[in-house]
Amino acid sequence: MGQRHARLGWCAAVRRACRAAPGVRALMAAVGGLALRLACTLATVLAIAPIAVAADERVVFPDSVQQGAMVIGKVPPGSQVTHAGRTLRVTGYGSVVLGVGRDEAGPLQVAVIRPDGSRHTAAIQVNARDWPLQRVDGVPSATVDPPPAIAERIRREQAQVSAARVRDDARADFAQPFLRPVDGRVSGRFGRARVYNGRPGSPHSGMDIAAPTGTPIRAPAAGVVTFAAPDLYLTGGTVLLDHGHGISSNFLHMSRIDVAVGDRVEQGQVLGAVGATGRATGPHLHWGMSWFDVRIDPQLVLERAP
Repeated sequence: MGQRHARLGWCAAVRRACRAAPGVRALMAAVGGLALRLACTLATVLAIAPIAVAADERVVFPDSVQQGAMVIGKVPPGSQVTHAGRTLRVTGYGSVVLGVGRDEAGPLQVAVIRPDGSRHTAAIQVNARDWPLQRVDGVPSATVDPPPAIAERIRREQAQVSAARVRDDARADFAQPFLRPVDGRVSGRFGRARVYNGRPGSPHSGMDIAAPTGTPIRAPAAGVVTFAAPDLYLTGGTVLLDHGHGISSNFLHMSRIDVAVGDRVEQGQVLGAVGATGRATGPHLHWGMSWFDVRIDPQLVLERAP
C-alpha cells in the first residue's frame, strides 16, 4: 500500500514539474509525436511490402499493338521468355523487347517461366493497318530489273546486311526514347506497297526523310555500328546501328559515312550525311528498323511513350 502511494506521489510530482516547466512539456510532446510517426511508418512498410513482392512477379505486356510495332514488356528478373521460336533476352530489371511484322495477324504468344517455376502466357492482339500503294518513277532501270551479274551482287550484299542483324547484345539502348535522325519532310512511309517504274516491288521497309545532300545524320539512339559500306548497289552508302536485344537501325543512300564497324556511338552523334546513292531519285535518308529479321516501323518507335 505504501509503495502504491509512493508511485502516485511520484506521478503527481512529475505532473507538477511539467506544468511548471514549458520546456519539459514541449520535450514530452515531441517524444510522443516521434513515437507516433515511427509507429505509422512501420505500419506503412508492413502494408506495402507484400504488394511490392507481388508486383515483382507480374508479367506486363500491352493488350494490343499495331503491325510494325516495337513491343517492350516487363517480366520478373531472371525469367525465361520465348516468342515465335526465339528465346528473348531479359534485362537485369526484367525488360524484354520484340518486333511485330508488317503482315503479322496475331495474336502474339509470349511464354514466360518465372524464376520460381510458375508459368504465364501473354496473348497480344495485333491491329491491322491500311497499306496504301505508292508509285515511284524515274528509278534507274538497272536497279528495278538488274542483269544476272548485278542480281548476284545485290543478293551477296543483302546477305551481308542480314548477317549483321542476327546480333543479340545485352545492351538495352533500345529502351531510351528515339529521336529523328534527320529533320525534313517524310517522303515515304513504312509498309506501303511500292511500284517502281510501273513494276511491283517489295513493300517499303522504312521511313524516307527528304533532306539536302550533306545534311548530317544523327544516331536516333545509342548503339554499336555493326555494318558500314559506302557503295552497295541498291542502298548506296549504308550503315547498320545495333541498339541491343536484336533491335537495329539502318541508314541508306548516304553520301558520306563518318563511323566504322565496332564504333560505339551515343544518341545524337553524327553517323554521316544524307545523299542519293544507290536506288534513289533524289537526296533523302531511308531510316529502317528491325528486330532481327523482322522489319518494324520507325515512326511507331518515335511515337512510343517513354
